[in-house]
Amino acid sequence: MRAHWISSVHVAFTALKTNRVRSALTMLGIVIGVAAVIATVAVGTGASRRVQSQIASIGSNMVIVIPGSLTSSGLQLGTGSATTLTRSDARELSAQCPDISDAAPAVRGAASVVYEGSNWGTTVLGTTPEYLKIRDISVAKGEPFNQQDIEKASKVALLGPTVVQKLYGSADPVGTIIRIKQVPFVVQGVLTPKGQSAGGQDQDDIVLLPITSTKQKVLGFKSANADAVDAILMQAVASDRIDAAQEEARSLLRQRHHLLPNEDDDFSMRNLEEIFKAQATSSRVMSLMLAAVASVSLIVGGIGIMNIMLVSVRERTKEIGLRQAVGAKTRDILTQFLVEATTLSICGGVVGIVIGIVSSIVISRVAGWQTVVSPSAIVLAVTFSALVGIGFGFYPARKAAYLDPIEALRFE
Repeated sequence: MRAHWISSVHVAFTALKTNRVRSALTMLGIVIGVAAVIATVAVGTGASRRVQSQIASIGSNMVIVIPGSLTSSGLQLGTGSATTLTRSDARELSAQCPDISDAAPAVRGAASVVYEGSNWGTTVLGTTPEYLKIRDISVAKGEPFNQQDIEKASKVALLGPTVVQKLYGSADPVGTIIRIKQVPFVVQGVLTPKGQSAGGQDQDDIVLLPITSTKQKVLGFKSANADAVDAILMQAVASDRIDAAQEEARSLLRQRHHLLPNEDDDFSMRNLEEIFKAQATSSRVMSLMLAAVASVSLIVGGIGIMNIMLVSVRERTKEIGLRQAVGAKTRDILTQFLVEATTLSICGGVVGIVIGIVSSIVISRVAGWQTVVSPSAIVLAVTFSALVGIGFGFYPARKAAYLDPIEALRFE
């Protein structure tokens, strides 16, 4: 049986080598189809990986509470249109909600940071030590500020890597003094790099300060409520408790803000993980759609193989008759032409995989997109191309196998 298959493969390769140009043109559809599938799946997988890394960079199980969504005289205002959240809200969320592990208030503004003769415009964010834990940010050099710094409104700062690069170059900034709106701050630490956010913003272009010193010395009080904050970041105890944490937070904030049952929330919640998961799902669906479109090339390639195999059967009718006359059975002829069609398809698939991988690398370097060629995509492409060869090669092979030996020998 094994010798029979080896003989069939040998005959198939001999036939393909005899008509090299025609074999190459026959494989062209399979080559294009497989290469397109490999490249599109690589782009889609790369997009999903990028979204996953962005999710990891913003922190896990995080929900952002933003003041706003305030209804006034039947008019729904936008988020951030009111100063309804306070530092005490953040403290109570952390203390009273069992599904919330930490909550950090935050105020944000833009300011120019000056060090000796250099200056750089960046984002200044005032917060508490819990912010670092929620955002999964660590301090690469120096030390983070602590609760005492919050209570004393200490003039200490943590610099993002971009700010360090712009102001210090390769020098160590820890222990030096920077000025923010003419107020001196001691650089207490340097943050680890976070990269770009999902919106393309540089997360390393930031200066973290204690929230108290930020409000008192840098940004000033934005409203009559000196305790007001721009947002509260909270972290659920586990990924499957995010919804429960949101409900607990909503219930507590409504109670603290004295909202009646018929009144809308005066705050909004954004579960960023859900947003990014939706983006990842969209990327995956889009890549699958593109792969499905590219698969049409495989079907077209399969039709090409069937046509060429039908021509081959007609050209080799007398050869088939001779083989039958010397004892070849129906299954031998069927196997020979099936192997021939499958070999054509698999060879086209292998070439298509190589071109698809090269195309993925070119796309990554030229367009700057992250591409990932997964082994599963390669296995799928080879399997599919083999099935195309078997499927579209069966009819010509069957036609050859059931030729009448006498009529085949008489064929001119």
